[in-house]
Amino acid sequence: MDRSLLETLFHEAVAQAQPALAVERHLPEPPRGRTIVIGAGKASAQMARAFEKAWPGPLSGLVVTRYGYAEPCERIEIVEAAHPVPDAAGAEAARRLMQLVSGLTADDLVVALISGGGSSLLPAPAAGLTLADEQDINRALLASGAPIGVMNLIRSQFSTIKGGRLAAACAPARVATLVVSDVPGDDPALVASGPTLPLTGGRAEARRLAGLYRLDLPAPAAQLLSGEGNLPPDAADPVFARNSVVTIASAALSLEAAAGYARSQGVEAAILSDAIEGEARDVARVHAALAREIVQRNRPFTRPVVLLSGGETTVTLRGNGRGGRNGEFLLSLAIALDGLPNVSALAGDTDGIDGSEDNAGAHVDGTTASRMRQAGIDPQAALANNDAYSAFASIGDLFVTGPTGTNVNDFRAILIR
Repeated sequence: MDRSLLETLFHEAVAQAQPALAVERHLPEPPRGRTIVIGAGKASAQMARAFEKAWPGPLSGLVVTRYGYAEPCERIEIVEAAHPVPDAAGAEAARRLMQLVSGLTADDLVVALISGGGSSLLPAPAAGLTLADEQDINRALLASGAPIGVMNLIRSQFSTIKGGRLAAACAPARVATLVVSDVPGDDPALVASGPTLPLTGGRAEARRLAGLYRLDLPAPAAQLLSGEGNLPPDAADPVFARNSVVTIASAALSLEAAAGYARSQGVEAAILSDAIEGEARDVARVHAALAREIVQRNRPFTRPVVLLSGGETTVTLRGNGRGGRNGEFLLSLAIALDGLPNVSALAGDTDGIDGSEDNAGAHVDGTTASRMRQAGIDPQAALANNDAYSAFASIGDLFVTGPTGTNVNDFRAILIR
């Protein structure tokens, strides 16, 4: 019963973020000239399909999404590429996008459909860099434990499409950007490294953060970062003057939807935050301490209650196991809740894929750690090896949804009866 409720809360959150519902409410004003649709991200194909159905006039376009995430469209071409490490298909898609928006006029409209994952799906190395360099940069960032905002600022330094450069290529056409946000705080310029929006933070800040997270960058990338070449357009650049941006789906809206459903079932809901960042295993211990306080002392919330949170945690790679940040959070949570009654939890990536595996997340309760030990898995050793996927697979507690068509970051729910 509790697992069913938790899964329903996840699906309510995902449903709130579906582009089919959100796109139609935020259509830009039609232009006198052409309408070109471009986009990138895990939700971009769903967004394109919804936009195509809702748009009143002619259009054409191209969007790129992750392998397995394509949706059928009639007038917008859907291309698939690799995530989280970019590949040649993404590089070709980026080249074609830049070509598609060249030569437009002030009467034309470019609609940019942007969602999380777009950074990896649009590799476009700066002069002097190769696709292999950009792949190495992504691997270094993914292993660093850096939050998504830091990663996207650094990525933008090495690109010819990120950090507002795609919008600059569209000028003098008007650009209307629709964003499905997967970043804590919902700054639209950070989603997919802001291909159509100027990023906050310059080259000096990117250098500082690369040093802070001890990034092992390829030599050509380190050389570029040390200089002032390939700078993105400034926010005051006139290429942005006529453009617009709206966030059509976010973690905040999704958590509110889940909370509303929980209350309809007689369970109070407490939204802790929609913007939690930090090491997944450490965030889990804080959540576990709060759950234990409620179980033992009925404070700071009264049972029954479900604790909801979103955001994007990070994982600093220490081992060579399998799993994503939600699995890492849950394995740490299982260890911290070991033996505690009346608590169950679910965490998952709202795009349906946790890291690079086939699960969105997993289930946890007070018996999870002991059941892993009975199955021959030491949960502490699995956590040390970043091997949450194998640990949860051993007891059949993976939560598998398949691609959901959207992406508003992590969803976490801890139910205390």
